[in-house]
Amino acid sequence: MSEPHNCPEPAASAPWWRGAVFYQIYPRSFADSNSDGVGDLNGIRAHLPELKWLGVDALWISPFYRSPMADFGYDVSDYCDVDPIFGDLAAFDALLAEAHALGLRVIIDWVPNHTSDQHPWFLDAASSHTSEHRNWYVWREPDEDGTPPNNWVAAFDLAAPAWSVHPDTGQWYLHLFDPAQPDLNWDEPAVVEAMHDVLRFWLDRGVDGFRADVLHTIGKYPDLPDDPAAVAGIPHCALNDVPVTHERVRAIRSLVDSYADDRVLVGEIYLMTTEAIASYYGDGDEVHMAFNFPALYAPWSSERWRASIEDTEATLDPRGAWPTWVLSNHDNPRHRTRYDLAAQRRGEDAGTTARRSEARARAAAVLLLTLRGTPFLYQGEELGLLDAEITPEQVVDPGGRDGCRGPLPWDGTDGHGWPTGLGAAGPWLPLPPEAAVRNRADQQADPDSILNLYRRLLALRKATPALRSGEFELLDAPEGVLAFSRRLDSEICHILINMTDEQVVLDESLMPAGSTVMLASDLVDPTGLRGHLGPDQALIIQG
Repeated sequence: MSEPHNCPEPAASAPWWRGAVFYQIYPRSFADSNSDGVGDLNGIRAHLPELKWLGVDALWISPFYRSPMADFGYDVSDYCDVDPIFGDLAAFDALLAEAHALGLRVIIDWVPNHTSDQHPWFLDAASSHTSEHRNWYVWREPDEDGTPPNNWVAAFDLAAPAWSVHPDTGQWYLHLFDPAQPDLNWDEPAVVEAMHDVLRFWLDRGVDGFRADVLHTIGKYPDLPDDPAAVAGIPHCALNDVPVTHERVRAIRSLVDSYADDRVLVGEIYLMTTEAIASYYGDGDEVHMAFNFPALYAPWSSERWRASIEDTEATLDPRGAWPTWVLSNHDNPRHRTRYDLAAQRRGEDAGTTARRSEARARAAAVLLLTLRGTPFLYQGEELGLLDAEITPEQVVDPGGRDGCRGPLPWDGTDGHGWPTGLGAAGPWLPLPPEAAVRNRADQQADPDSILNLYRRLLALRKATPALRSGEFELLDAPEGVLAFSRRLDSEICHILINMTDEQVVLDESLMPAGSTVMLASDLVDPTGLRGHLGPDQALIIQG
């Protein structure tokens, strides 16, 4: 067993986001209100009642700002307006008001590291060496041999430098991502003030906080030193960890905290160790929460998950830092796809994968929603979606992330809620496989569906304080089983997750006499579940 880990403050006084479940919406692929094949803000608004029915507490909406869409919204050309493809500011205000009326909080993406190369700031900066905004970006003179200023590698093309020469002024400009996304120079005070003004603009409109994109990259060493040879080929965005960044994050946090109602700052800190990520919590004065990426990449293995949980708890708990847990997002293959591919690489045959695929996804839902911390669901997890199958001709994303962004199927019609028929453009990407059965309407009507499992899990989490805010302790368990407890006062729950294809016998330490099975991931009748755990089955046990 591990030592129990405590909540840093009593549940009654904890901020709302500690007990919340967030639901990530990728607007282009969520719901289309005007039949142009691209999701939009009115599409999100129309489906808010379904999200309330599901039982989530807060929405994280990926970028909807004006953008040339070189990186599908993460290349911003106007931070204070809505791209017409998604609607307008009035549509956003209506969405926010309706979400709040339903009791749903809303946080939005903020992209502080870079803008679009079509942003007016960059257009002016690139116009001459003496323009007003020249120092708002990172420029360097070319060397005689024509090599880039350093050896940093860009994120989307590991064979390309993180630098491009701008033809109008002949200098290199820095872009940790696509050349169409020049990095802002946060050493320039005017940049800091302008980006703080962006935050104020949206906070004044009533948003409940921000998910800050690659927040750790806004500080850079002034001399821009080469990355060590030992990390050659790793994009610099995954290595950039500079002390001055913490000072800048503290200022951002202070701004967010100056607004009432517990606004929240969630950091995407794309560094590869939990220890590095944890430093961005500061002394409770930097991000409120940070995404923990090692857990996102963990395979379906009790040993790997136990190690990831132990590392997270041992690193965050002494800081009083609150964990986050995520299985899928818009940048990575969906976890059902990821687990299936990993199993096949280990030699699992196609028939076994087909049989185990949804069972693993169901058990993973129990895992995600019972760990200590705040879970983030990615749209479509609740339907058990796989990645869309994308042909080379259909790839549009510079990072090749199209598969996990397949449009959400809403019903059993031909287009599954997306435009079809004469003259219709169709959805902007192919829908995921199995949309005929893995759509919202059909799954909602089936009481045994994975959608209804998620709804029951979310309801159980709300009704059980120990699952939201109780102490956490890893438990000894048979090989292949991940087991832990959640305890608050006299209430105790055991969570048991079998990550093998074999039935496992349980002793009374994990399933005590007189205990009650509150929920099974396969939704079987719990009265017969005594003393064993089925293949890829997860149980929540009380008592």
